[in-house]
Amino acid sequence: MSNPVRVGFIGLNPDSHWAFMAHLPALQSMPDKFVVKGVANSTVDSARRTADALGLEFAFDSAADLVASADIDMVVVTVKVPYHLELVTAALNAGKHVYCEWPLGNGLEEARQLTALAAAKGVVAVSGTQARTAPEIMHLTKLIADGYVGEVLSTTLIGSGGNWSGATIAEYYYLFEAKNGASMQSIPLAHTLAAVKDVQGDFGPFKAQFLSHYKEVTITDTGETKAKTTPDQILVQGQMSSGAALSVHYRGGVSRGTNLLWEINGTEGDIQVTGDLGHAQMIQLTVKGARGDDKELQPLMPDSSVYEGLPEFPGARNIAGIYARMYDDITQGTQTAPTFADAVKLHEIIDAIEASATAQ
Repeated sequence: MSNPVRVGFIGLNPDSHWAFMAHLPALQSMPDKFVVKGVANSTVDSARRTADALGLEFAFDSAADLVASADIDMVVVTVKVPYHLELVTAALNAGKHVYCEWPLGNGLEEARQLTALAAAKGVVAVSGTQARTAPEIMHLTKLIADGYVGEVLSTTLIGSGGNWSGATIAEYYYLFEAKNGASMQSIPLAHTLAAVKDVQGDFGPFKAQFLSHYKEVTITDTGETKAKTTPDQILVQGQMSSGAALSVHYRGGVSRGTNLLWEINGTEGDIQVTGDLGHAQMIQLTVKGARGDDKELQPLMPDSSVYEGLPEFPGARNIAGIYARMYDDITQGTQTAPTFADAVKLHEIIDAIEASATAQ
């Protein structure tokens, strides 16, 4: 394909939401590969406002009109998880390439259904687990593969979810209802585990436990108090398939201490990854390491040239990495971007964590 891939968004608003903050800058950093042509939102007026504000050619009356349009090659779905199944199904049935935000489905079975449909349609179908394309994660993958720490003995992961404690705003309350598939285990933990899996391989047997210190959540902008059905403490202990010990603790809210700490300890060295939040997919990661006779951790970041030409915001930068791979998959027939099949494997891990916690 010599011309840029023509993109249509389902769920894009120029008011500081995720698609505007992360997806749009990612696509705009590659104008030779992608052009955003149109948008469909929950209302026609919203689509028109977005199209006018962003200078888009098309404001579609509905998602159905967008996916049916001959002017759209690829559909990006950036709406809440409960709507993924319907909208992605429509896009796939229309023969469009699809980028769907993670989680792919509201649970494992929906993810499997979408994956089977994507395979049947023969299109490029990508799930946005963008921590996998963070420059720091790709650098870390190479360090481990090259034996920087020797044989990996253990990996320890601690993260803060930001949400899922005792207070939120009305817009984000859906995260606190388990039925919506947008829990702490399915969003920040899953995004981060996708990176862990790339760096260290598959997960082995583990046990999990959920705790909920907050049974209700205060909606700060309305003063309401509502039920909370998602956990605010997630504990996972077991091992990687390599035999390395695995310990994970994710907690709701934020900490006054370290909000992301990932340590990999080996026979020859140690690596520490830190960040300001437990969402490895959208924060700046800092990598340090020490090996051999080193007494203290030293900076172990990718070369600065890796970041040249990429968006400054880490979330947009990582998503740009997904889109770059997706472009190659569309135009060259490769399979380099995270696929729906990859998403199913990640859903299976989260499903196993939930099943183990329920059994406890």
